[in-house]
This record gives sequence, C-alpha cells and structure tokens, in this order.
Amino acid sequence: MFNFVQRLDKGGCFKVVSKERMDNKYLLPTAIIDSDHKKVIEFANDTVKSANNDPVEMAVKLYYAVRDDIWYDPYYPFYLPEHYRASNVLKTKRGFCVSKASLLCALGRACGIPTRIGLATVRNHLATEKLIEYIGSDIFVCHGFIEFYLEDEWVKATPTFNQELCQKHNVVPLEFDGRQDSIFHAYNMEKKQFMEYLEFHGVYTDIPVKAILKAWEKAYGKDRVHKWIDDLEKIKPR
Repeated sequence: MFNFVQRLDKGGCFKVVSKERMDNKYLLPTAIIDSDHKKVIEFANDTVKSANNDPVEMAVKLYYAVRDDIWYDPYYPFYLPEHYRASNVLKTKRGFCVSKASLLCALGRACGIPTRIGLATVRNHLATEKLIEYIGSDIFVCHGFIEFYLEDEWVKATPTFNQELCQKHNVVPLEFDGRQDSIFHAYNMEKKQFMEYLEFHGVYTDIPVKAILKAWEKAYGKDRVHKWIDDLEKIKPR
C-alpha cells in the first residue's frame, strides 16, 4: 500500500536511513497538488512578496499562511481527489491535516521550492471525546505533513492546527524556521501527553487518496468509513 514503513526510535525521532538527493518531480504540479493553478500562484506570490527571494524565508511565510489562514476541520470531506486539490482547499479556507498539507505543498512548488507530502500514524492523547467517538480511536492513521527541500536538506513542516485552535486547547502552536523539523509536540502547556508518533509511512509526489482510504478502512472499519461518506453526501451542496 505504502512505499515503506519506517518506525520511530525510542526517543521519538524518525530514523535516518540515508541522505536523499532532491528529485525534480517534487517541483511539478499534479492533478491534486495543482501548483500551476492561477489562484494558488497568486496566493503564493502575495504571501512571499517580502521574502527577498530567500527560499527559507519563503517557506516560513507559506507555512504560517496555511497554518493560520486555513482553518483546521477534522470533518472536512476526504474521499475524492478534489477534496485534497490545493486550489479547492484554498477556496474553502478549511481542511484537515492532509488537505492542508496538499495546499502547502502546492504553494511551495509554485515558489520553486521542492516540496513533497509525508504521511504518518499518530496517537492524539488530547483528542476531544466527540472526535474519538466519530473516529472510533485516538489513533490517527495517515496524518499528513510536508517536507520542503531547503539548503540541501529535507525539512518537515506540520501546518495542521491553526493558532486559535491551539490556544483553545492549551497547546503551543507549532513554529517553523525552515531549518528544523516542525512536528507535533509530545506534551501540551500543562505537561499532559499530547501527540505520539507511531509510524512513518513514506513520502509522495501527490496525495495517495486510494491508499489513505484503504488504510482508514483497515484501521477504523469499512462500515464506519462508508458512513462518514454517506453522511457527507447527504449534506453536500447540490
């Protein structure tokens, strides 16, 4: 299903197998990560116009724009490629981790920064009762993030939770400086366990929608996933 699975070490860090060279495919638009879309290009250009063409500074500005301007919505549609399409996420101004990652990936490519999608499985120890009841677990399979290629290194960035949401749940908003990996905090501001990384599933040029759906059906059950889809179809605008 996935390219590979890479376990975390005991310290909670991703194991490094080898230093990977950048591939130009991470600069190209796809059907979902439509970095060539007019609105995506316009938003990217407006966001980085004061960055002096510095890729690190541009990546940082793009990160904060997606983190805070796109509202985190765990109930956002997920079952069709169009739900992840960067231009659509930009239009609706909301999305969950994978859809927000798709937009950030497209913005990075629109600015000439090699960018790719990463997927991991995490346990959210502070997930709300409502979300746990909805999903059936506090384990979130196929959590999405991105990697920018900056200064000859791949750097992880996680634009999932907007600042307002973090303040509401007493979690420090994730910062990103373009040089250090930005992944979920292990603890919140009250020293309660927050996010635990369980598995790293690999990196992708595009959103592997079918693989994500299969993984969710396996983790949460086909009936539950199909009910999510049925419920979303009932409220879909006609």
